[in-house]
Amino acid sequence: MVLDYLNSIYNNLSAAEKKVAKYILERPDDVIHYSITEFAHIVGVSEATIHRLVRRLSFDGYQSFKITLTRETTEVRLVIPTESNPLLDYISEMSSLIEKLKKTLNVEQIGIVVQKILESRRIIFFGVGLSSVSASYGSLLFSLLGLPTFSYSDPHNQVIVATGLSDEDLVISVCHSGNIRDIVKSTQVAKDVGAFTIAITAGVDSPISKAADMTLFSPVTRFERHEFLQTNLGEIAVIEILFRAILSQTYEKKADYLEEVAKVLKPKEYDEGK
Repeated sequence: MVLDYLNSIYNNLSAAEKKVAKYILERPDDVIHYSITEFAHIVGVSEATIHRLVRRLSFDGYQSFKITLTRETTEVRLVIPTESNPLLDYISEMSSLIEKLKKTLNVEQIGIVVQKILESRRIIFFGVGLSSVSASYGSLLFSLLGLPTFSYSDPHNQVIVATGLSDEDLVISVCHSGNIRDIVKSTQVAKDVGAFTIAITAGVDSPISKAADMTLFSPVTRFERHEFLQTNLGEIAVIEILFRAILSQTYEKKADYLEEVAKVLKPKEYDEGK
């Protein structure tokens, strides 16, 4: 979809292109009524800037872009109730985010990543800011399966750890935008010493997707004026899928181990009636 793809490449646009993209993302219903001359005047950019952006979106011209955008905004209106309820809107958005995984995730890549994880000496998760929560969650899930996994959120620690890795290790870097310098640097250092690197991001053509050996794309969230307000649910969902794929592939071998983990965790629960 035009708006989703535009959102996914937003951070990699020029300053002038971002002005156009921001207007489209915030007011798509208005844009479909403008000629390119009117749109350029309203946003305060040249017509050439708008032409560059629509070409980046794989359209041959502004008119074909508007036709597709009109169709997309019409479809959106059909599924949104006339009396908007912000809470219900957010619930609907979260549901659609998970549904989008069918389009963003490559099943063959998931299989490759699962095999790489199972063959690795260590699995290292990198994440900073809100993405560090997703990284820590991934490390915890993988540890439940007895995998040698660690999570690092401090950029300095990440670089130090990355320097000591080898081709027997695997790094999973989580970053929703894919545009954070610290996580890109840590990923690059790990790759340079021979570790296999995987990025989990919604950022198409983002710096981290270019730095990693392989990228698992999470669904892009709604456009936010402030990037730090975007949800990390998509990245967590990708990690959950990896976990479930590993579990299904190794369940028989790890059945006894999982039973032991269950026994260890059982005393931590409250017993009913006591």
